[in-house]
Amino acid sequence: MTSPASPEPDTTARVEDRGFLGQPRPLANLFGVELWERFSFYGMQGILLIYLYYSATDGGLGMDRGTATGIVGAYGGSVYLSTILGAWLADRVLGPERTLFGSAVVVMLGHVALALVPGFAGVGIGCVLIALGSGGVKATATSLVGALYAEGDERRDAGFSLFYMGINIGALVGPLLTGLLQEEAGFHWGFGLAAVGMAAGLAQYAVGRRRLPPETAVVPNPLPRPLVVRYAAAAAGVVVVAAVLALTGLVTVDNLDDWVAAVTLLAAVAYFAVILTSSSVDATERSRVWSFVPLFVVNAVFWSLYQQQFTVVTIYSDERLDRDLFGWEMPVSWVQSINPVFIIALAGGFAALWTRLGPRQPSTPVKFGLGTVTMGVAFLLFLLTPQGAGSVPLLALAGILLVFTVAELLISPVGLSLSTKLAPRQFRTQMVALYFLSVSLGTTMAGRLGEYYDPEDEGGYFLVIGLVAIVVGGLLLVATKPIRRLMAGVH
Repeated sequence: MTSPASPEPDTTARVEDRGFLGQPRPLANLFGVELWERFSFYGMQGILLIYLYYSATDGGLGMDRGTATGIVGAYGGSVYLSTILGAWLADRVLGPERTLFGSAVVVMLGHVALALVPGFAGVGIGCVLIALGSGGVKATATSLVGALYAEGDERRDAGFSLFYMGINIGALVGPLLTGLLQEEAGFHWGFGLAAVGMAAGLAQYAVGRRRLPPETAVVPNPLPRPLVVRYAAAAAGVVVVAAVLALTGLVTVDNLDDWVAAVTLLAAVAYFAVILTSSSVDATERSRVWSFVPLFVVNAVFWSLYQQQFTVVTIYSDERLDRDLFGWEMPVSWVQSINPVFIIALAGGFAALWTRLGPRQPSTPVKFGLGTVTMGVAFLLFLLTPQGAGSVPLLALAGILLVFTVAELLISPVGLSLSTKLAPRQFRTQMVALYFLSVSLGTTMAGRLGEYYDPEDEGGYFLVIGLVAIVVGGLLLVATKPIRRLMAGVH
């Protein structure tokens, strides 16, 4: 196991390294692995739902549509839930660099399983591996980018902007290519392309991983050897319990999303309880943790709508969207590439706006409230689209997804930052984990809610979901002042 003593950083070398667009050379390596990981992740997710519910004659598994959306929601929630495991492995066992590399390997194996293993077995093995691996990548990639810069290096924000661009390029291109290959050759070829993309990312990362700062290979808080057996036994116990629940029929594909939601909610309650009752947390820190409770709930509501891009919006695009492009039918998954285009186009503008406003910009609770209200409005806009199969113009759906993007940019970029600002000194990692748990809960609920969507009678669905989000966001806006008092000076 790696020693906890970190090597002394060579700050001079880092400042002078401008080999990648004026940034440190290792950024190109991290940029590449994240681009290909997002290519494979969104490429696979763009065709996963339709693979589950398309009939066997169309190359799918013929699953009930409601069950399929529940599985996709449970899978998405598990990705964010597994970031906790990834962070723990990085801090206690492997170090962030090895965790990233190992997680990327697991992601690739998951895509290989989807491509090569037929039927439900391939879905089960593939989704579990991809969820675990993606959680590890999410938990470590950002911290590795931060490790490339010395304290006070003014290139840091620009470097993260480049890294964020890599994420969105992968999210843009992945569904385009996997969807096209799925249409032309079949689902397993699409999954195979995702595996090839992840392999490409791993190959370029393996070549340049030695250039990363030495401290990225250090285990910050190594697990004492006497505890290794205890934790290994606990992990084995979890696997045994999960197997028993599945074999006895208590956990099935029909209620998997309920189980993921329940585990996520219990973990969140446990985290809040541990932090709020800790003797190492002072009164100001405790007040700030309490302020995060309503924001946790609203964030989960937001993501339960936003993540329906991969459930309800996919079905909507398959059933209701006019996908004819000059006599050629556009693949369903291409709709998933619209949002990344808007993010790339608008993210810089939002960042510039908040910078220009400075202390006059809306507080975080206001941004959360406005983002959730805007998300509700986006769902109400579905009520204005034409009725009937294949009747909705692509431009109309693109306009609705533009509203999705505006809502995302109001709430998503500030959420993770807020969790670090409100975190007590002794619980910074746990507060970040709480943020990811809220995303996990919302993503799981996106699948659960999608089970109630019926393309033949969708008006009531969009109306109720949209109004609930608007009410929740509005209540947060009304409660802004007391929440800000609890935030104790955090804006």
